[in-house]
Amino acid sequence: MAKQRVMVVGGGLAGLSASMRLAEAGVDVDMMSLTPVKRSHSVCAQGGINAVNPVTRQQGDSEWLHFDDTVYGGDFLQQQPPVKEMADWGPRIIDLMDRLGVTFNRTPEGFRDQRRFGGTLFMRTAFAGATTGQQLLYALDEQVRRWETEGRIKKYEFWDFLGPVLDANGVCRGCVGQDLVTMEIRAFPADVVVVASGGCGLIYGRSTMSMVCTGSAASRVFAAGAKYGNGEFIQVHPTAIPGADKLRLMSESARGEGGRVWVPRKPQDPRDPRQIPEAQRYYFLEERYPKYGNLVPRDIATREIFNVCTYEGLSVEKDRLCVYLDLTHLSRAVLDQKLGGILEIYEKFQGVDPRDTPMKIFPAVHYSMGGLWVDYERSADGGLRIGSPRNQVTNIPGLYAMGECDYQYHGANRLGANSLLSCIFSGLMAAPGIAAWLKSVPGGAAADLPSSLFDGARKHHQQEHDRLLRRSAGGENPYLLHQELGQVMTKAATVVRHNDVLREAYGAVCELAERAERCSLSDTGNWTNQNVVFTKALLDMFPLAKVIVKGALQRDECRGAHYKPEFAMPGLTATDPAGRRREAETWCDRFQENTHKWLRSTIARLGSDGEPTITYEEVDTSLIPPRPRLYGLVGAEVIEEVWKERQLGKPATDRDGNGATGKPAAQPLAAG
Repeated sequence: MAKQRVMVVGGGLAGLSASMRLAEAGVDVDMMSLTPVKRSHSVCAQGGINAVNPVTRQQGDSEWLHFDDTVYGGDFLQQQPPVKEMADWGPRIIDLMDRLGVTFNRTPEGFRDQRRFGGTLFMRTAFAGATTGQQLLYALDEQVRRWETEGRIKKYEFWDFLGPVLDANGVCRGCVGQDLVTMEIRAFPADVVVVASGGCGLIYGRSTMSMVCTGSAASRVFAAGAKYGNGEFIQVHPTAIPGADKLRLMSESARGEGGRVWVPRKPQDPRDPRQIPEAQRYYFLEERYPKYGNLVPRDIATREIFNVCTYEGLSVEKDRLCVYLDLTHLSRAVLDQKLGGILEIYEKFQGVDPRDTPMKIFPAVHYSMGGLWVDYERSADGGLRIGSPRNQVTNIPGLYAMGECDYQYHGANRLGANSLLSCIFSGLMAAPGIAAWLKSVPGGAAADLPSSLFDGARKHHQQEHDRLLRRSAGGENPYLLHQELGQVMTKAATVVRHNDVLREAYGAVCELAERAERCSLSDTGNWTNQNVVFTKALLDMFPLAKVIVKGALQRDECRGAHYKPEFAMPGLTATDPAGRRREAETWCDRFQENTHKWLRSTIARLGSDGEPTITYEEVDTSLIPPRPRLYGLVGAEVIEEVWKERQLGKPATDRDGNGATGKPAAQPLAAG
């Protein structure tokens, strides 16, 4: 009888941590990666990784507060048990990575240095300069290489995952992959397939993601019957360098170390920014959000920068939207020590030293909060039951998903520096459950199944590949279609969304999908044919693009990164106490109605006609009840007071205590 094996698709932090943990448990692993593992997109992460630490504990911090900040920042759209477990494991994960050799920055006393990131008031973020993702990736890669030398792990670098292999009962029994050098297509029997393939930023044409982040692996699993959750929630990072080829991230760590966002109060002030006096600078985040300042959550910072540049007309440049991100008040020594990695990027691509001259930045598509739907098993204390085969499994038995390509941890908006934590945590936590699943796999090892199952899957993909190569010349250009798709998606489904634009965009995406079926290839060879690989990835972008647009069109509310102005919850306008109190009561009524209607995960399934169908799933909010997300809202203190009274079941009174208003006290929200 053949020995059981696990196929891990993706060589980033989630794939590496899962592979390491599986190998430690005695499980043999194959690892398939589009790129060399050390070039996986996790290497691009800059700012840091979150966890409670001794410094923040002295300030009153705890794992529960990290959990609370995460679900509050994500507008309560996460399933809470996995998030709680992630926050609880955070300090142990940082200690583990420290012991594995990650070169975290240190204080002069030798302790790990910490910085603040958005959406929190504590310095929870450990960091390795501004190349934290690279250092974490290299440390985990060393561990995987150790198991590779012992024969426990085998890597398939420069291989493209083409799809899972399902048996007659719908159980995943392996996958099909393609060698990107020889173009060989091969089936891989596997008793579990783990998809850890990252995000789908290239659907937007230009993003801060690597050029391999097409979302194709997740889309191919989606096409095989996997559910896709919360696809419409796409994070647009507040600070990136606009570029003709792609958008380059300027990490939140720049603001975490004291960077300030501003524009001249005079529109398109022609003066050198260093010559503009403080009184003539508009530090709009600091003025509008005094509690959090430049470290408000990313969705809020992004909208403010967008509004200042577009609606308020205060963009630094007339013909290019941008604001200043200013580090010039910080010492060069501190900047080089803590932010050297990103400063070198800016200097290389802009030709300006950001230590001396403020950077010009603008928001850019950065991260997908949504992804493949995955399950979990709740423990008695409200966290996860470690070792459960349900943790991180999709609705297809034997097929798991983790990292950015799952929907589990970030809700409607991701807090900065939580992504690296969620990737490593999901890999480490899922591995014991996968090992448990392997002990109960029906039918023994996948390699012992009839070869016809795998031959048939391989032949199907080979025929599709050959069909593409045989397409006649003179058809559509896949690269131009990709540009058009990016333009449609960027216009309709980024910072601000409107239903009429989304309807038009959905029609445009459907039309582009039809045109893509008529693509012609400029390269029809059978050796390192990047043209056919890109065309396959392009075809796989359309199902996810439809999910994003359709989910955004149907969700008539504002939640985290999903913002429709016509459904926004405005601040209070009354000036007298009684009037503000009445407005706050009405505001809370509307919030409660909206919560009951829309605090649901969007769940998409792909129909046989290629169109997604969307349903909604309850969210477990039993640990921390939903409450209004009030960053910087006018009248927030009154709204919060009214909401707390309702949660406690107190009778509603006006602000002066002059008796009941006549409204019955609202009951606490039920879970979901």
